[in-house]
Amino acid sequence: MSKFHLHLVSDATGETVQTVSRACLAQFDDAQPMEHNWNLIRRDTQLVDAIAGIKENPGFVLYTLVNDDFRTKLLKVCQELQIPCVSVLQPIMAAFGGFLKTEIHAEPGRQYTMDGEYYSRISAMDYALMHDDGQATWNLEEADIVVLGVSRTSKTPTCMYLANRGLKVANVPIILGHEPPEELFELKKPFIVGLTRDTRTLVQVRRNRLRVMNQENPTDYADPGSVADEVNFAQRLYTQQGWPIIDVTRRSIEETAAAIMQLKSQIQDQQ
Repeated sequence: MSKFHLHLVSDATGETVQTVSRACLAQFDDAQPMEHNWNLIRRDTQLVDAIAGIKENPGFVLYTLVNDDFRTKLLKVCQELQIPCVSVLQPIMAAFGGFLKTEIHAEPGRQYTMDGEYYSRISAMDYALMHDDGQATWNLEEADIVVLGVSRTSKTPTCMYLANRGLKVANVPIILGHEPPEELFELKKPFIVGLTRDTRTLVQVRRNRLRVMNQENPTDYADPGSVADEVNFAQRLYTQQGWPIIDVTRRSIEETAAAIMQLKSQIQDQQ
């Protein structure tokens, strides 16, 4: 069975249950879920609608519900329909409760509270936007991380992903024949990392970019020889300055961000 109905039931935004389901299903080549999202389930009427949808299209049910009554009702219906109904958070919360020897707060969406951490993430997002593509280099010292790379090495999306984790991140483009901003070589606090990509893949990415923009290739932007020179120029710069290098050729944005954070942590531990 490759196609199946997948019901994601949550009392919050549904981001957690959706991420978990996709991470698991990525391990199954032929799985083709028909996703049904039932988010912000906080009233009986909303749960009734979700249950009606599950009855109409029985399938696999994943849920994040902290309300005991809601969980009981959902489990009862799934048992009657003889379909799997799995809690994403409950086993982990129960384990934490036993380990910490403290009670669990049954409050939907508590992780999305607009507290100091939330506003710190907003501030980090603002910083990343203001310091995208070499802008505002005069206060790079305020950054937690500075990402370098030639065009189309996923600098901006990587920075935005890290900013959503609460890190102030700036990115600076490396351009063949142009010296990077002087401020870059004077930084003390930020962790600086260089991104690189396989030349052949980078050429293809740039050609696709030009095609999307309905442009021919009037410059050396997607010329294999010129791109190779750019990549080599950037790598020499990284090596000369002792900046760590991450090859993003076969990495997703999430994997690149995780690699940056891991490198940053390792270097901090060594200091």
